[in-house]
Order: sequence, then structure tokens, then C-alpha cells
Amino acid sequence: MASSDGKMSRLALTAMVVGSMVGAGIFSLPRTFAGATGPLGAIIAWIIAGTGMYMLARVFQFLAQRKPQLDAGVFAYAKEGYGDYPGFLSAFGYWIGSCIGNVSYWVLIKSTLGAFFPVFGDGNTVVAILIASAGIWLFHFMILRGIQQAAALNTIVTIAKVVPILVFIAILIFAFQMDMFRFNFHGGGLEGGIFEQVKATMFVTVFVFLGIEGASVYSRYARDRNDVGFATIVGFLGVTTLMVLVTLLPYAVLPREEIAGIRQPSMAGVLEAVVGPWGAVFVSVGLLISVLGAYLAWSLICAEVLSAAARTRDMPALFARENKAKVPSAALWASNIVVQLIVITTYWSNDAFALMLNLTSAMALIPFLLVAGYAMKLTTRGDTYEADPAAARNRDILIAAIALVYTGFLLYAGGLKFIVLSAILYAPGSLLYIWARREQGKKAFERGGDLIVMVLASIAAVIGVYWIATGYIVL
Repeated sequence: MASSDGKMSRLALTAMVVGSMVGAGIFSLPRTFAGATGPLGAIIAWIIAGTGMYMLARVFQFLAQRKPQLDAGVFAYAKEGYGDYPGFLSAFGYWIGSCIGNVSYWVLIKSTLGAFFPVFGDGNTVVAILIASAGIWLFHFMILRGIQQAAALNTIVTIAKVVPILVFIAILIFAFQMDMFRFNFHGGGLEGGIFEQVKATMFVTVFVFLGIEGASVYSRYARDRNDVGFATIVGFLGVTTLMVLVTLLPYAVLPREEIAGIRQPSMAGVLEAVVGPWGAVFVSVGLLISVLGAYLAWSLICAEVLSAAARTRDMPALFARENKAKVPSAALWASNIVVQLIVITTYWSNDAFALMLNLTSAMALIPFLLVAGYAMKLTTRGDTYEADPAAARNRDILIAAIALVYTGFLLYAGGLKFIVLSAILYAPGSLLYIWARREQGKKAFERGGDLIVMVLASIAAVIGVYWIATGYIVL
């Protein structure tokens, strides 16, 4: 909750992390994993993802403590470490990725309702888009009333939405069949080696771990800077435990192939198969609470990231404007206009939820990679470690190195397709950077390396548009 001085408590920051992470992704895990691998591959994938994301969480933790003046969140570290344009790319990528993630929430809400009301279909019918549009603007005007009120509501919703997930886990533990789990263990008929199976799950793990940096984004509202690190680690450990159990337990009650064929949200279908129709209703209600809560948290994060970038003059000054309730209103308007436009485009998508999931993950990877890279530079240079023992610095070097290798591996696992799709957004988005630089009377690209990055992004964007037009990439 907020304190009397308008600051967020440790509980509110932790709820922001949990509320950001527990959203659409966790309810889609059974089908998404079952379509790629069995329990063995899932265990390996979660070990890799859990270790990598834990190290990234630790990076956010020690950066918050050692660089408290960098209170704008994810992109501030990229700017500090690599300059203005990489900082802008990190801010823009994280912002636009968050907007796309918000679209995935509406798609899953509409798909969930489609299981009971056919007019919603798979979440991309005209009626579904109209209902989602109404929801976008309902949340918009609620948030405009105040950040702290919305954060308090997020804490309450976070508690409410975890309960159905815990019930799902408890029922599946009770229904656990070792013979079924053993049958599915190596993939249950899947072709391809274990490496390819694990690789196919990596983008999913990125999507469900998004939100781990939620406390960092809101660090300027923290009552105590140490609460940022505490909220990040505690939120991460709790949510990771839930996600691993939700992924593995379905393999013990249904054949992998059957799980892979369940419509999203697959948690509902799994529970229905175990306890009957009421299970689907129960999980669906929990999902609606969960996703709406996550949407609230991410709407706050979208606006805060864009506003923070404007305050540090990395985005046009327009987006730093706040209303009487101290809400970054211009940034919120921009974010929700983008969300609205992307929701409309889902009408033409074959699998809107999968596309939004993968594109959100792809857009988040470059900001995460730059954060890990900055942590590596900070620790190897020894900046802020002058009074610390060597062991502390060596520990943080190892943490940063693992986080850097992990985020680099994720880019490789995602493949060229999503790199060029990301470029389609990054290249035109750079016009905002040029706008901001002109406001300050500065050259757009003072360093040659920045211009080269811009040119490469533009070339990749052209390739991406061509691949979409020719059908090489199917949306």
C-alpha cells in the first residue's frame, strides 16, 4: 500500500512484481509446453530459465542498491552503460513490448469467454475486439485517477488471483498418476532431440517472467530503495514455483498429445478433464481476475516507462506531462492508443495470442541484454566496489556474466524471424528519438556507431516487411 508521503511499501512493490508476472502466461503453460516437449524437456527448460532469470533478478537487485540515482528502471541502465541511442532503443523496446503484452491479455480474455460464448471465437472476432476496446478505455480512465490508488487495487487483485492457481495445483497433486507422468517423460511421441524441444520453449519462459523488473520500474516510488531488491527476489521465487508446478503436473493426469490440443487457456481444459465442467469455469474466472489484474499492473508500467524516458529527455517532453493526480497522462494516452491499434490488427491474425506472446518476448530481450551488459561493465570496472571485499565483486561479476549469456542465448533461441519483426517496430520508433534530440537542439546521431545501428535496424525492418508480404512470415 502507499504510505502517507505517496511512496509504495515493500508489500505494494512485491505485489507489483507478482501482479506483473502472474497474468496470461501462467494459464497458457500446459498447452504451450506440451506442444514442444515432455516433462524432461520442461524440467531442463525451467532450470535454464529459472537460473538465467534469477541471475537477472539479482542484477536488478544489486543495480538498484549500487546505482540508486538511476531510478527510471530498465532503460536507465542501458543509457548509462552505452549512450543515448541504445538507451532510447531499450526504453522504446520495453515500452512497445509492454503494450503488445497488454494486447495478449485482451486476446486471452476474449478467447476464455469464447469457450462459453461462441460470439467471441478465439478472441479475434469483431464483437471481441469491441469488448476489448471498451475495457482498454475503462482501465485508462480509472488509472488517470491516480497511480497510488491503482497500485493499492493491484495488491488486492494479486492476492485474489493466486488462489485459483493454488487450488489447481492442489487438485492435480491429488490426481497425480506416476504411470502417466512416466509415459510423457521423454516427450510422449514428439520428434526431435531434447535440445530442440528445450529451445522451442525459451520464448514462452521469457513471456511468463516479464514483470520481474516491475519493482525496478517503480523504484522512484519506493519508500526504501532496499525494498526494490527484496520485492524482486521474493516475487520471482514465489511465482517461479507456481509456474513450474503448473507446467509439470498436467503431464501426470493427461497424455502430452491431448494437453497440446486443448484450447487456451489450457489450465481450464486440464482441470475440466480431471474434475468435470466446473473446473473450466473455476479456472476461467480465476484467469479473468488474474489477467485483468496483470493488465492493470502493465498499464501502469507502460505509462511509467514512457514518462520516465521523457523525464530523462530520451523521449519527447510531451510524454512527461502529468495530470493533477500525478499520473503521466500523456504517456498513458499514447500507450493505450498503441494497444487499441494492435487489438484491431488481431482481426487478421491466425493465432493472435501466440504472435503477441512471441513478439512481446522478442521486444523485451534487447532491453534485458543491455541491462545485463551494463552490470557486466559495472562489475568488471569495479565501479562502486571500492570499499567492498573482492569476494563481493567477484560474486556480482559471475551473476552478471550468467545473466548476459542467458539473454544472449534467448536471442539465438528466438531466431531471425522475431529479430526482423522487432526491427519493424524499432526502425520507425526511432523517429521519436530524432524528435527528442531536436527539442534539445542536438544532432540526432552524434556517434557513428549509433547511426550504423539505425541503418541496420532499417534494413532489417525492410526485410521483415518483405517476408510478411511474400508469406515467408505468417502472422
